[in-house]
Amino acid sequence: MPMTGTILNVVTVLVGGILGAMLGGRLPEKVRETVMNGLGLLVFVIGLQMALTTQNMLIVLVSILFGGIIGELVGIQAWLDGIGQKLEARFARGGEAGTFTRGFVTASLVFCVGPLAILGSIQDGLLGDFNLLAIKSALDAFAGLAFASTLGIGVAFAALTVLIYQGGISLAAMLLGSALGSVSRETPWVIEMTATGGVLIMGIALLLLDLKRVRIANLLPAVFLAPATVVVLSALKLGGF
Repeated sequence: MPMTGTILNVVTVLVGGILGAMLGGRLPEKVRETVMNGLGLLVFVIGLQMALTTQNMLIVLVSILFGGIIGELVGIQAWLDGIGQKLEARFARGGEAGTFTRGFVTASLVFCVGPLAILGSIQDGLLGDFNLLAIKSALDAFAGLAFASTLGIGVAFAALTVLIYQGGISLAAMLLGSALGSVSRETPWVIEMTATGGVLIMGIALLLLDLKRVRIANLLPAVFLAPATVVVLSALKLGGF
């Protein structure tokens, strides 16, 4: 089944998010604030490590610039915020107003931007191998618990984003089949995709630390432009250009 890993991931996000929301309500405000600051710092370090894996920073730069332009024109951030607000109006309780959407959007980005989400989904759809997504599921369970303890139940609803995003990639990989070839973390386009995703994750850290309200969702096209750029450049080199 091509979506086994995604279904497992959805379940762990739900469990982590629900448990975290239940726990968070019992924590003092200062404790939750300190936990969020700690998470923000950790997310920044993870993003920086990913960004520094690039073998060509120019590819990352071009991907971020053009990805941002595409994202702004399409309005991805507004679309994601709109979904969060609709879910908030339907499911949020009185004390969660305002934080529900933030939790949903932030968790959706954290769970979907990293390379494991894309690479794991491709392997799941292409080979039926969900080992990477199983690892990601375990990580997301703990991350969801931590985020939900400060941002509330909105984090659990990020499972919907994971289902659509990763499930879509898995199905696309299954349909494309051998056209994708052999894929691993050392594949050149995966390296640049990882580095570009790292830049976006650093932006998420700024959101968690309340330093800058970056519209990260509008930068998401960059994660797909980076590997596309690598493939095009490789084709041009092989063609003698």
